[in-house]
Amino acid sequence: MENQNHILVRPYTIKELAKIYQVSIPTMRKWINELKNEIGEKKGWFYSIRQVKIIFDNLCVPYTTELDK
Repeated sequence: MENQNHILVRPYTIKELAKIYQVSIPTMRKWINELKNEIGEKKGWFYSIRQVKIIFDNLCVPYTTELDK
């Protein structure tokens, strides 16, 4: 469950990750592209839980978010 203090580690799309980090989709793509060697290719629309953990570890998990449900 997501709230202002916690973000659930689950598969996310690039759009969802951009919303979590409060950046544009092109900016999120650029950041993820810089981590491509570590995270590998996504399968389908979603980054896997393992990939999301790597993204959160490298970009730091944001402390405040407001996600639409």
